[in-house]
Amino acid sequence: MATLQELRDLPPQELRNRAAELKQTLFDLKNKANTGVLDSTADLAKTKRDIARCLTVAREKELATSGKAKE
Repeated sequence: MATLQELRDLPPQELRNRAAELKQTLFDLKNKANTGVLDSTADLAKTKRDIARCLTVAREKELATSGKAKE
C-alpha cells in the first residue's frame, strides 16, 4: 500500500476509488477465509486499515476545501 504522503498527494475522488477497490479485495479475502483457502489472515486486517487510511485522507481533504470555501 502507498505511504501516507503518497495518499495525501492524490485527489479525494482517486482516494475513494482506491477505497472501493480495497473493499472488493476485502470481500474476496473474506470469501477465501470462509472457504479455508486464505493463506494469511493478517491480510484482512491490513486491508481494513488501508481502507480506513484512504477514507480518512479523503475526508481530511474535503474538510480542508470546505473550510477554505467558508472563509
